[in-house]
Amino acid sequence: MNETIETILNHRSIRKFKDVKISDEQLDLILSSAQQASTSSYMMAYSIIGVTDEEKKAQLAEITGQAYVKNNSHLLIFCADLYRHTLQASEEQYEQMLANLENSEHFLVSAIDAALAAQNAALAAESMDLGICYIGSIRNQLDKVDEILSLPKHVLPLFGMVIGVPDHQPDKKPRLETKAIYFENEYNQDQKDELQAFDKEIAAYYQSRKTNTRSDSWTDQMLRRFTNPMRMDVTGIVKKKGFNKQ
Repeated sequence: MNETIETILNHRSIRKFKDVKISDEQLDLILSSAQQASTSSYMMAYSIIGVTDEEKKAQLAEITGQAYVKNNSHLLIFCADLYRHTLQASEEQYEQMLANLENSEHFLVSAIDAALAAQNAALAAESMDLGICYIGSIRNQLDKVDEILSLPKHVLPLFGMVIGVPDHQPDKKPRLETKAIYFENEYNQDQKDELQAFDKEIAAYYQSRKTNTRSDSWTDQMLRRFTNPMRMDVTGIVKKKGFNKQ
């Protein structure tokens, strides 16, 4: 097993960081790694906002409900970005572009581009013994995040990432078995045995981990998540920003 695979397999989300800033060199390497991610049709349809202003970080921490959004070495916000693709267009060309700018295809492209760049950034950070945690909870108040970051039309904040020197070593969370997510030639609709086995594994993990023990299963978590409406305003904000309108 090589060092890259070891880094991937040892991933865990870090939510407590030492009061140490990452260096400019480290940040440059993280961003350069992000930029080397695959990108659909060479569009590079994403942007990354580094939030260093303490007041803005505090506002984002309040929105997310996560103190570590403020208390970290660096905070990145990954955005779907089709704005730069319009900058050299005439008014007539822009009107011709709208059908593509606003369709579901290019919303998916920009979101996927951002996610690929983010995962490269995460691996680069972890390879330097830094810790990371993705922050999906910026979508709790997506319109407010949009305002804080002064984002133009065709730029949509998707998720954040906190980076820093770890100040704890949480237990590694189990994942579904490979046979539960990898199928040959056609989708396997009968996954009950795999899910039951994983429920037992994750229940044992929650009971044995060092902190925040609880009685729970993966299936129960997913049932709670999908039976309780959440972030129902996101669709309207996405469309308002000029994405996924048709």
